[in-house]
Amino acid sequence: MNPSVVLTPLAAAPLNTRIAFLLELARRLHQYGTAAPRLEGAIGGSAQRLGLAADVWSSPTAIIISFTDLSQGEDGVAQVTQVMRLAPGDVNLGRLCEADAIADKVIAGDIELREGFRRLRDLGRPETRRAQAGVIASYALAAASVVALLLHSSWADLITSALIGLIIGIITVLSATRPRLAVASEAISALVATVIAIVVSQFVVPLAIKSVILAGLIVLMPGMALTTAVREISSQHLVAGVARMGGAIATLIKLTFGTVAATQLCNALSIEGRDYALPPLPAWTDYPALLVGAFAFAVSFRAARRDWLVVMAAVVLGYLSTRWGGALAGKLPAAPFGVFLGGLIVGSLANLYARFVHRPGAVIREPGIILLVPGSVGFRSVSYLLERDNSLGMDTGLLLVTLLIALVAGLLFGDLLIAPRRSL
Repeated sequence: MNPSVVLTPLAAAPLNTRIAFLLELARRLHQYGTAAPRLEGAIGGSAQRLGLAADVWSSPTAIIISFTDLSQGEDGVAQVTQVMRLAPGDVNLGRLCEADAIADKVIAGDIELREGFRRLRDLGRPETRRAQAGVIASYALAAASVVALLLHSSWADLITSALIGLIIGIITVLSATRPRLAVASEAISALVATVIAIVVSQFVVPLAIKSVILAGLIVLMPGMALTTAVREISSQHLVAGVARMGGAIATLIKLTFGTVAATQLCNALSIEGRDYALPPLPAWTDYPALLVGAFAFAVSFRAARRDWLVVMAAVVLGYLSTRWGGALAGKLPAAPFGVFLGGLIVGSLANLYARFVHRPGAVIREPGIILLVPGSVGFRSVSYLLERDNSLGMDTGLLLVTLLIALVAGLLFGDLLIAPRRSL
């Protein structure tokens, strides 16, 4: 959606019809994981095209919008203020692109406001069983690819992590329609993952237990939420950023609690596991694992099939640019510089994609940084602190802050290098 002050004939439509369309658009953008600055920009720009001024306040759990009819002139006061209480959104690239396309068609006059409202409402339909099965499988593939690509563990670790990812995918899909399960789903997932890893290590084959648990839980790590929170705070959306940061920290605490509780439970039953490092996977597995992981994230982000190759290319590019940046860092710290370079390249290309393809840059930006976000570092930091290893916990926490700053700085410089022309 391109913000513009040019009014369209739709500005003559009834006030309630225009407001209803914009409210439904805001609801869908929030539901599909749009950050506060981009959501507010998209709604504000669309409202102007419809002859309205919209003052938008967005947070992870609520949206408040005041609407003023521009035909009243400069002295007009808001006729309607709407408050919407919403659950935190999750990235859904396919439906985000559909919502963006519907808004563009309405503003261009290709479809009427009421028809646009109806189509936006239809986006709220439940996922099909096939889509849910794809998400479950993507969790298993993502866990297996992380073992090979980032942790360089053994075949036994890879297979066990894939099994854990599959079970966690089932728990996640079930929790989507069960509110009481959803509240504790992260803790339950961490508990299940830890129990499986320890039991397999004790009775089947020795494992690198911590690596297996980390890989199995990788999709639940709130690295994306932490990164979005820092971006919102840096753009002066302080309430949204702090609230999102609090949610991410709560997720880390629940994951860590589940892991610690499962460990204590196994110790009470005299099941301690055999924590050994088996021979690592051969080096040639890196690139097949990268492709498998890219496909898994394309499915878990619920991208439309037409965008799968684009999403996979973004994941591969983000990982390779970070790896090359670390190798070229020289005297600079390798990890932060690599993450900064990855964020810079992904952010710039996302804006180019949005400008020339006329689709949301999130199709490139969100999957492009998924392997760069430091969610696992935050998990390790909280785990060390709960184990009373304060020194290592604080060191890991400082690394988390460093990586977050590097990634967000890269994305911000990417926006400076190639200015975004679209809100999403």
